[in-house]
Amino acid sequence: MKDKRLIWIFLAVSQFTFSQIRGVVKDSLSGEPIPFVNIWVENEPIGTTSEVDGSFSLKIEQEKILVFSTLGYEIKKTSTKSEIILLKPKNFELKEVVISIPKKTKEVEIGVLNKRFYLPESQVVPWIIAKKFNLEENNPDLNFVKDLSFFIKSEIQNGVFRVRLFGVNSDGMPGEDLVSDEIIVEVKKGKSKITVDVSKYNIQIPKEGIVVGFESLFIDRNKYNQKASVNGTKKTAYIVNYGPHIEYCMDSNETSYVFRSSRWIKQKKAKYNEKETRSFAPAITLTLTN
Repeated sequence: MKDKRLIWIFLAVSQFTFSQIRGVVKDSLSGEPIPFVNIWVENEPIGTTSEVDGSFSLKIEQEKILVFSTLGYEIKKTSTKSEIILLKPKNFELKEVVISIPKKTKEVEIGVLNKRFYLPESQVVPWIIAKKFNLEENNPDLNFVKDLSFFIKSEIQNGVFRVRLFGVNSDGMPGEDLVSDEIIVEVKKGKSKITVDVSKYNIQIPKEGIVVGFESLFIDRNKYNQKASVNGTKKTAYIVNYGPHIEYCMDSNETSYVFRSSRWIKQKKAKYNEKETRSFAPAITLTLTN
C-alpha cells in the first residue's frame, strides 16, 4: 500500500512538474495568426517556433516567462498561462537618406570562407547566427548589397530558414532590422550555396557596417531524428534536432554574433595556434555593387 501511495505521489508531482503548454500567436491589430515566431523560456535553454497557423507548444517544468520575437513585431514577454499571444506590429522608422540608384557596373564578393566546416550541433532553442560586414577598403565605391550567399548543410528535404539584415548600434552590436519583408528560404537536402537576391531593397552599407543573419526555425517541417552514440556503451540513440544548419569558418578578422532568448551575444575568440586567436564565423558572403 505504501509503495502504491509513493508511486501515486510521484506521478502527481511529475504531472505537475512537466506540463505541455499550447498557444497561438496572433497580430494584435488584425487578429491573424503569425507564423515562424521564435519563442524562448526567459533565461533558459528551452524554445520553439510557431507553425504556419501561429500555433506552438512547449514542455515546461512550471510557470515561466516566455519571450516572443519575430520580424516586424515588438518583442513580447508574458506568462505561460496565456493561451492567446498578441504581438504588436513594429513601426519601421526610416531615416532621412539621399536616394541613389545603383549603377551595377562593377561587383565584388566579400566574406572570408577559409576551410568551411559543418557542426552536427543539436539545437535546443531557435537562434540567429550573424556576421558583420564592412565596406571593402580597396573598393569604397561598391557600397550597394546585391545578394547574400549562405553555405548550408541540410539534413532534411525542403527545410526553411529566415534571412535577417540588421544595422549596427553605437556599441557595435546588431541593431534594428533593415528590411521589413519576410525572407524565408527553402533548402534542398545536402550541402549547397544558397544565394538570395536583395538588390530591390537598395541597401547601402554605412561606415559602421551591416549584420547579416541566418535564423533557425523550430517547426515540424524542419524536424528530424539525429543519430547519436550513448556514452560508455556501443548503443546508439536518436534525438530530435532541427535543420537546416549554417556552415562555419574560423577567422581572426570576422565579427560574429548569436541571438538567443531576446539578447545578442558577441562570439568570443579562442586560441587557434601559437600566433593567433580566431572565432567561429557563419559561412555567409555578400556581393557588393556600385
